[in-house]
Amino acid sequence: MLSVENLTLHYGQSQILHGISLTAEPGKVTAVTGTNGVGKTSLLKAIAGRHPYSGGSITLDGKPLDHLNAFQAGRAGIAYVPQGREVFPLMTVQENLETGFACLPKSEHKVPEHIFELFPILKDFLQRRGGDLSGGQQQQLAIARALIMKPRVLLLDEPTEGIQPNIIQQIGRVISQLRSQGDMAIILVEQYFDFMWGLADSFVAVTRGEVALSGKAGEIDREALLAKVSI
Repeated sequence: MLSVENLTLHYGQSQILHGISLTAEPGKVTAVTGTNGVGKTSLLKAIAGRHPYSGGSITLDGKPLDHLNAFQAGRAGIAYVPQGREVFPLMTVQENLETGFACLPKSEHKVPEHIFELFPILKDFLQRRGGDLSGGQQQQLAIARALIMKPRVLLLDEPTEGIQPNIIQQIGRVISQLRSQGDMAIILVEQYFDFMWGLADSFVAVTRGEVALSGKAGEIDREALLAKVSI
């Protein structure tokens, strides 16, 4: 289980996160939501080692992760699918996928077939450049690249942003399938309320860098959560 306790984060003199706490369990989707600019992406960057946090702690199965950089976080089993996808535009789909090998031993430097079962279109486009893909195809590639790392924790930042409806549905099915495997904790940052509501096992609503509301599916009030997203 991933545990975040009292996390604070600054950009220069500006404090962005004010004591955020949450947990993410294997076989569960934890949704983090809120309006633009409240610190959701900063939270994921801190967990993924993309930006140093100022205080608090991040632990995985009780082991402190202690201000890891991105490579160390990847080696620890944390994979990050960033907002905007960050696909390498001049590299082929095959080469983009192979960048996921960086955190794996050389004996595991092979794209597993189940990646193409989740995202069949990628197998047809292996020699196409990442920058030539549509937004939805790039999103599939970004998620596939993260899965090649064999993560214990998968961080998804706005995976539906700018994506056509049929690809959104496919991404939802992939997230459900990954959850059902039971060995991966998924943290989903999302503003598309119905998508998030239909997938998540627990919810964390963030306002001004603080947790404004949290609870498990079935216990949290839908309208109260929606109000926090719509502020």
